[in-house]
Amino acid sequence: MPALPSSLLEPLWVEFAALLPDRPEFDPAHPLGCHRRRIPDQVVFAHVIEALVHGSGYERIATTGCSDRTKCVRYLQRGQPAHRTRLVNHSDHTIIATYGTEYRGIVQYYLPAGDVWRLSRLRWVMETSMLKTLALKHRSAVSKMARKYRTTIDTQHGKRRCFEARVEREGRTPLVARFGGIPLKRQKTAVVLDRRPVPVAARKELINRLLAGQCEICGGTVDIQVHHVRKLADLDRDKQSRKNTWTTIMVKRRRKTLIVCANCHTEIHSNNSAALTQ
Repeated sequence: MPALPSSLLEPLWVEFAALLPDRPEFDPAHPLGCHRRRIPDQVVFAHVIEALVHGSGYERIATTGCSDRTKCVRYLQRGQPAHRTRLVNHSDHTIIATYGTEYRGIVQYYLPAGDVWRLSRLRWVMETSMLKTLALKHRSAVSKMARKYRTTIDTQHGKRRCFEARVEREGRTPLVARFGGIPLKRQKTAVVLDRRPVPVAARKELINRLLAGQCEICGGTVDIQVHHVRKLADLDRDKQSRKNTWTTIMVKRRRKTLIVCANCHTEIHSNNSAALTQ
């Protein structure tokens, strides 16, 4: 039974659809374009209206075309939790903060639902994906990353286990990123606690690294420059260069550029052959 009669629902959908951008039914990046169809916007709209009118949990209003399982898709590959390559070169704090913000936003939205406990699978999928991303970044094991960042915090619901990364700042409050620590129990008066993000123009990773204004070798902040190599394969083939700090950093980050201060840049060019640099 529909939440609203079609005489009311259809005009609402027409006005709402006018605000949505045009998006293809299939993922254009897929070679065949026949798997993983996008959920039609009108189907999602109908489910949202039904949840608002009846106050139903997402599991009760789920269908084969729109359910909680779609929340896990972005963290899965071939049905298993997988790392997210685009986050590998970010700091540990950024990785945990990204996963934590996404998980917190989903959970807080569904906390008023009576069957919010069903999000435990989403928590496991996101947690495993986050740990695999950290393990790939440090070339370590998932279990080691879990032991490194697992902690216990005090909440209004008692002690909760979560994953936490801290960035200490001299004379200032440390930056803290957390994933988890939210009990999957119904809270009728739950509200979203995250601040609304300020839209910013997307920048290239190299620009962000330059704006940080810090040498990636010694940590200096004076006279920042960029060192560039023609291709990483040259660094891998040159056995002598592997002993250098700067080549180790570039190979580990899988980047042909390195943000350095003037002193480090001079040292790089004076100790290595010109064939590797530009």
